[in-house]
Amino acid sequence: MPFAGYEMPIQYPAGIVAEHRAVRTAAGLFDLSHMGEFFFRGNGAGAALDGLVSSDIAGLEPGQARYGLLTNERGTIVDDVIVYRLGREQYMMVVNAANIDKDHAHVERYLPKDVQFKDRSADVALIAIQGPKAEGILSRVTTEGDVAALQPFAVEHAHVAGAEATLARTGYTGEDGFEVFVENADAERVWDALMEAGRDDGLLPIGLGARDTLRLEARFSLYGNEIDETTNPIEAGLAWTCKLDKQFLGRETIAKVKETGPERRIVGLVVDGGVARHGYPVQSGGAMVGRVTSGTYGPTVDKNIALAYVPTALSKVGTAVAVRIRDRDVPATVVKTPFYRRRE
Repeated sequence: MPFAGYEMPIQYPAGIVAEHRAVRTAAGLFDLSHMGEFFFRGNGAGAALDGLVSSDIAGLEPGQARYGLLTNERGTIVDDVIVYRLGREQYMMVVNAANIDKDHAHVERYLPKDVQFKDRSADVALIAIQGPKAEGILSRVTTEGDVAALQPFAVEHAHVAGAEATLARTGYTGEDGFEVFVENADAERVWDALMEAGRDDGLLPIGLGARDTLRLEARFSLYGNEIDETTNPIEAGLAWTCKLDKQFLGRETIAKVKETGPERRIVGLVVDGGVARHGYPVQSGGAMVGRVTSGTYGPTVDKNIALAYVPTALSKVGTAVAVRIRDRDVPATVVKTPFYRRRE
């Protein structure tokens, strides 16, 4: 189906549930080449990014990565990103596909002239391999890089299936895994080599459907659902990404919301008797009090799960609410998230 200007697979022949379970028990391979890659170079690159991203970018050492938020002057979320420090004066930022043009303009507006900025989103392919067997599979086709020694949220240069690659131990599934950045011309060769290397391990190609169920079980936000330019990090449960003892766009507003408390909060729901979908009303006392941002059946947890914004007074774990599904109020309970956490 069309997705952010790309033709993206919803599922492969195995189906969404089988793909989901393959990632949890073995490994899955994702073509994420629709994601955007921005590159920054120069003596002031780190400081500039530290002023644009909510998390501690200035504290990154070469070979480290960090998740954070691009925020605006209003303290709301332009995008959620990962910033990788590739070298002393070189950084890469990965942004969401639907936001590439918007993020490009936003970043360019605030960058000082001494920082070189290049948007290589159309030139770089991204292949992710996720799951408990991902390390072993990737190791078989990787040289000039130590896959096993790479720490979570670390990044290094490597050769994968003979291709020059940037290799990071990051992902969006709740499992251990890796993301492999290569030039477009090398993408098919790397994909095929990984599929062959993982054939006997149960490796499956994974579409957007299972990517969504995996990230929702792990309670990762999806831009356009849980977060956008109408949401602030505190109500979105992303206060941990905000380093408030530094200056960045929107910091004062975010700090004020944290101090006074948000009017609403995002919560996890277990729905008893139906699948809640994006946009479904959340009910309490016969009135609508919020809306579902994401909902699905969680194959690993074997429950109907959802995320929703509700008034702060209704956000305590154990609170009973309902979700309106096909003109019927279906019982739901606020639960602790993430819904799923892998065993280390």
